[in-house]
Amino acid sequence: MVSCILMARTKNDIIYQDDSIIVINKPSGVSVTKDRSGKDDIVKLLKADFPEDQLRLIHRLDKLTSGVMVLAKTPEAQSRIAGMFAKRKVKKTYLALVNGAVMNNTGRINAPLAHDRKNPKLMRIDPRKGKPAITDWRLLADFGPAALLAVNPVTGRTHQIRIHFASRSMPLAIDPLYGGTRPILLSDFKPNYARKKEQQEKPLIDRLTLHAYQLELPLKDGGTSVFTAPLDKKFAAAIKMLAKHNPKGKDAFLDPQELEYIIKAKQI
Repeated sequence: MVSCILMARTKNDIIYQDDSIIVINKPSGVSVTKDRSGKDDIVKLLKADFPEDQLRLIHRLDKLTSGVMVLAKTPEAQSRIAGMFAKRKVKKTYLALVNGAVMNNTGRINAPLAHDRKNPKLMRIDPRKGKPAITDWRLLADFGPAALLAVNPVTGRTHQIRIHFASRSMPLAIDPLYGGTRPILLSDFKPNYARKKEQQEKPLIDRLTLHAYQLELPLKDGGTSVFTAPLDKKFAAAIKMLAKHNPKGKDAFLDPQELEYIIKAKQI
């Protein structure tokens, strides 16, 4: 049995909670752990609603990645769900907006990853010394110069999705480490776009184009709980505009219904 958990917005974007876990929609730009910026990490930001010592990390998202994330309220829940992640029983689905030609409707990238020798903050493909890293994906929409993918990382290596797609000439549309940093503008793809004089065009999106959209947790009775995290306004607007103004029109989406699902944060 599949139990679909719908998004319930609060000031801290809490999707779901019970006595053992809390599921949130982490904003882009918020670190999961303390970093050198000095800004509050995700647990600090949640302290207004929960005692800081009550929440325990189970898994991580990159600082610039937004989306669904589960935290534990008890040591037992932390151990149990962390074990699910370690045994690859948790299915994670990301939405990735990428540049470049997508030649197939589905694919698997199997490329071991290791830290870059020159810059330990970066990852690189290393068939000899890298740790196993597998990423499955399917094409949701082909917008021409860009594409929207549903991505399922089988393993959970640092920067796995980002470096895997960059290595296949499909880098994230915006990625300061492995791709370009130029924001997405409406004038890039809307025919006859009329820019207002003496006004700088506001970007549709200027952040990492990667969002942890869906998380499927197995239940004790054999069922599954599915949590989805809505896209932020700019990411959603970028997809809407690409869907509206791309050369293929409505045919850009392989399944037109999935655009509605994504905008409404329904399970895909």
